[in-house]
Amino acid sequence: MSPDLVTATEAGDRVLRRRLIRALVRRLPRLIPGVAAALYLFTLALKLLSAAAPGVATLFERLSIDGPVNLVGFGWLAAYGALSGSPVAALSLSLLDGGAISASGSLAMLSGSRMGASLIVLVVGFIAYARGRGRPDGVYVGVVALLTTVIVYIPATVLALWLLGTGVLDGPSALVPTGWADLPGALARPVVRPLADHLPGVALFGLGVGALLGAFAIFDRMLPNLDPPPEGFEQLARRFRSPRAMFLFGCAVTSLTMSVSLSVTILVPLTLKGFVRRRDVIPYVMGANITTFLDTLFASLLLDAEAATPVVLAEMLSVTIVSLLVFVLVWRPFSDGILGVASRVSSHRGALLAFLAVFFVMPLALAVS
Repeated sequence: MSPDLVTATEAGDRVLRRRLIRALVRRLPRLIPGVAAALYLFTLALKLLSAAAPGVATLFERLSIDGPVNLVGFGWLAAYGALSGSPVAALSLSLLDGGAISASGSLAMLSGSRMGASLIVLVVGFIAYARGRGRPDGVYVGVVALLTTVIVYIPATVLALWLLGTGVLDGPSALVPTGWADLPGALARPVVRPLADHLPGVALFGLGVGALLGAFAIFDRMLPNLDPPPEGFEQLARRFRSPRAMFLFGCAVTSLTMSVSLSVTILVPLTLKGFVRRRDVIPYVMGANITTFLDTLFASLLLDAEAATPVVLAEMLSVTIVSLLVFVLVWRPFSDGILGVASRVSSHRGALLAFLAVFFVMPLALAVS
């Protein structure tokens, strides 16, 4: 690269950074009230769901949902219905806090929610395919995201359940400060207590789910608009060409958006435009699947439940370990296999329908097994 081009690129980066900083400063006066409202609504939702947990436990008993396998399927299907994994992940912690499910069940439901969240990427990809005059790139990205997530999460969930059973993370979890969460909890208590005294569990659960979805809707509106991705984002994505760089890029973008569905969906237009190569989608998704737990970790701290934080830490650590092992030991066959299946599915309508059928039947079978 010529010195003049390097200088121009560095100057462009400085201009982009200054624009981002100015945009953030301008948004701060509007962000602060929105963050406060979303935080209160989020805390209120978690407390309502915890209060509704006994009723949910009774429902689970009637439906014979009583083990990690069932709860993986339940969390998976619930994420399909919500088209997002974050609300379902927060729900799993609230049910744990209220005693409706065990720590291992909460972890299993959390894993299922993250596997189900990848479906929205495939939905967006299919819409882009339907509108893109036959270009299958969007479907391809969705298939890659779903396959990558499920293949990594299956062994990671087994490892996380083992880690949780050993109790090795109980000590580190106790070191995480949670006193700051007392204020939101105290503000929510005057609302939750009378509702819990006078409403049946089903009504409490419905209110909690509604408040939870409302809180995430407020958070989503406060996030920067990345659809379509801004020009600077496209230039940044083009620079990440190695698996390690794309892995870190996925971690960073998901830390910003707090949603793996949103951060991975961004890849659809970037892939269509050629800014991101198809092979680069896999490490990006693997990175996104780690930092997507930040909002769930935050929820565990708000609940101030001893068992909740180890659940999230066990899942984060296990997904990180499995992802690193894939990079070190089996990266080439892993990526080639996923890309081969994605190419087949995205280029044949019958294969796509069969793929979708499998990924709807699989969580259903787990939930009722």
